Amino acid sequence: MVLAKSWTLKQHFKGHPTNSDFELKTAELPPLKNGEVLLEALFLSVDPYMRVASKKLKEGDVMMGEQVARVIESKNSAFPIGTIVVTFSGWTSHSISDGKRLEKLPAEWPDSLPLSLALGTVGMPGLTAYFGLLDICGVKGGETVIVNAAAGAVGSVVGQIAKLKGCKVVGAAGSDEKIAYLKKVGFDVAFNYKTVESLEETLKKASPDGYDCYFDNVGGEFSNIVIPQMKTFGRIAICGAISTYNRTGLPPPGPPPEAVIYQQLRMEGFIVTRWQGDVRQKALRDLMTWTSAGKIQYHEYVIEGFENMPSAFMGMLKGENLGKAIVKA
Repeated sequence: MVLAKSWTLKQHFKGHPTNSDFELKTAELPPLKNGEVLLEALFLSVDPYMRVASKKLKEGDVMMGEQVARVIESKNSAFPIGTIVVTFSGWTSHSISDGKRLEKLPAEWPDSLPLSLALGTVGMPGLTAYFGLLDICGVKGGETVIVNAAAGAVGSVVGQIAKLKGCKVVGAAGSDEKIAYLKKVGFDVAFNYKTVESLEETLKKASPDGYDCYFDNVGGEFSNIVIPQMKTFGRIAICGAISTYNRTGLPPPGPPPEAVIYQQLRMEGFIVTRWQGDVRQKALRDLMTWTSAGKIQYHEYVIEGFENMPSAFMGMLKGENLGKAIVKA
């Protein structure tokens, strides 16, 4: 008998999530059928998109999300006991899968890299950075890139890939500790947007000629100030808008249309699941190679204990994490 603990959405969020919005439930899992495996969560992810995606859940549903899990019982020859997989099982300690949506770690995964990186730099956030920068922005050597939430799971990888491609990189983050980290991993300019006197003047000083690529994780007022400073034919990858996710009133006014028109900007939103198959596998291999070689550095913000999933999620939305926020089950 296996008891699975799961965090459910007790009630939909109004503004910032609170502890009372979640409920921990325990359920007995049935015996395995042929073709099924029993998974035990090792590491679980908390990500900004969950704040928006939770609107699609019904109250009482398990919160969504990826985890790195171990197969602890198997009736599926493709996934013997001990196999490590990435699965979209949500905020649950144990789950049953028919194997169809399980992804094994790459066979060449180095022992030097923690398994939790499959939820971060060598997983969905890393892929988001990779495709957003290389495909959506189409970044080229010699260009100038601006990225916000730059010390987060996605932004920190965006900046480092841009440096690998020969770009000048400007990053904004929300604490002096995060700024120190960005400088350590090679950002050319990094600033604390909470303490600068003028965001507009800070951006102009960082790149007087403007910006070729803007990788946006924040949205809102930040974008309104960046977009007029884009170069002609600049490209903007809209990855997220975390500054607006907990709003209860009207969103801030958008960027000036004349800047988009006269600077002939290209702005595109994207979701990382667009890229599948061979291109996705190549990207994962690239990220794994760069990370194991030290060309991309990583930092994980690890919270111990499955019982702390809600507090980890709420802290991540407030920017408490440096790097990828991970819960160790």
